[in-house]
Amino acid sequence: MDRVLLAAIALLAGALVWVVSGTLEQKVINVDDQAPPFSVTTDNGRTVSLSNFGGKLLVLNFWASWCEPCVVEVPSLDAFQRELAPQGVVVLGVSIDRNERLYRQFLGKAPVSFLTARDPDANISSSYGTFLFPDSYIIDPNGKVIEKIINAQNWLDPQFLDHIQKML
Repeated sequence: MDRVLLAAIALLAGALVWVVSGTLEQKVINVDDQAPPFSVTTDNGRTVSLSNFGGKLLVLNFWASWCEPCVVEVPSLDAFQRELAPQGVVVLGVSIDRNERLYRQFLGKAPVSFLTARDPDANISSSYGTFLFPDSYIIDPNGKVIEKIINAQNWLDPQFLDHIQKML
């Protein structure tokens, strides 16, 4: 009887581990995937969601003020936004900074023209499977990810700009 009980317990424990491990698997969003929906309040007080950018090419950039590659990337991302905004490109920078004071302090020293928001619990970046920063997703007007950029990007690189122009 003890062996039957032990076998049943082992079988149930194995089934529990299998079920729990399946729920812990995080989906990573890649090129050709549909972008997960999100909603965030930007620093100018406007609540935006993925559907707010219909008809435009959205660059969704996940960053943090404590991330050195993110800090290096900001000036070229800002210039990219200013250059391509007339052609229908919108940049939304979503910071995972937990400390609001440090976040605001950074933006005070490096003001940007693109939309910014703070997601201190990293809910949005987690829904994209992002765990390295900076991480950017270029999303077409239909909500499809057409480019994924992991790590800092020179957003003004002529080859990259040409590549983006072809997407418009």
